[in-house]
Amino acid sequence: MGQPLTRRIILDTDLGMGQPGSDIDDGFALALAVADPGIDVDLVTTVNGNADVDTVTRLTLELLQRLGRPDVPVARGAATPLLSRWSRAAPDVRRVDPPGTDASGRSPGHAALRIVERVMAEPGELTLVCIAPLTNVALALAIEPRVARSVAEIVMMGGVFLEHTNVAAMPGEFNFWVDPHAAAAVFDSGAPIRAVGLDVTRRVRLTRAHAARMAGSAGGFGRFAAACTDEWISHNERMNPGDEREQGSCALHDPLAVASVVHPELLTWRPARVAVETDGRHTRGVAVADLLTTSEAAEPNCRIAVDVNVDAFTDLFLDRIHGLDQKDRP
Repeated sequence: MGQPLTRRIILDTDLGMGQPGSDIDDGFALALAVADPGIDVDLVTTVNGNADVDTVTRLTLELLQRLGRPDVPVARGAATPLLSRWSRAAPDVRRVDPPGTDASGRSPGHAALRIVERVMAEPGELTLVCIAPLTNVALALAIEPRVARSVAEIVMMGGVFLEHTNVAAMPGEFNFWVDPHAAAAVFDSGAPIRAVGLDVTRRVRLTRAHAARMAGSAGGFGRFAAACTDEWISHNERMNPGDEREQGSCALHDPLAVASVVHPELLTWRPARVAVETDGRHTRGVAVADLLTTSEAAEPNCRIAVDVNVDAFTDLFLDRIHGLDQKDRP
């Protein structure tokens, strides 16, 4: 694997790591972004998804503190999708006061506005890495459509392109299902997009053996991450007793998207014309990917991941996470 180019990113997330019963892959994605020497995290933006936006913001600030990066600004974003009322409830949680305040006490402002300001101030320099519902990004594009041509790239975890979720209650992949109108707007924006969907992310797994390895790394983050992993695997086993994939392991959806920013060779990419279904109980959030195999095909609007080098990614991920705790040693 060659030396990665350094990429400055804005990470848009609905992080739930540290909240009992919530997904952990956003947290690992943030940890990987901090750990990879090819990535500089300029800003983290938060959005409703795995949890309500205030809980997501609080957990993001706490995780950055745990990772030794309280200097990274965090901007609170959308509390609901663009055109629907779906959102995580927020009963009895410790709220961020004021919303969007980072660990230094600064208040960066609303996520969509910060995305516009940062991208337009330095055209071509910043990559948007989106591992959550795309509400903040769609709002930024609505505020300033030139963001689409000024961002270096949008790399997202979202969609399922060559398969199906096989879940009638959630026909689209979660991020697209939560806010399908936002996903449709982003694909229609003209921005350069790479999309990493469930077709490949479900193949990269974190096992209890991996968790044990992290727990033995003699660092605080490793022990915390291992405990979160064990809890999340157990949760999935209870919730999905008939799914063999969820027995003893969990998928690393969002970390794979983060890794692909500077290690695109880990995946195989194909040009496609993607549209996202916005209406219909049975089709909400479904991504329709035209692989442009006919002479009448439309122009591609993205590249989608169709294969992944599982072993290479797993080795990279575990090495980077292990390296975080090595920094803590005297």
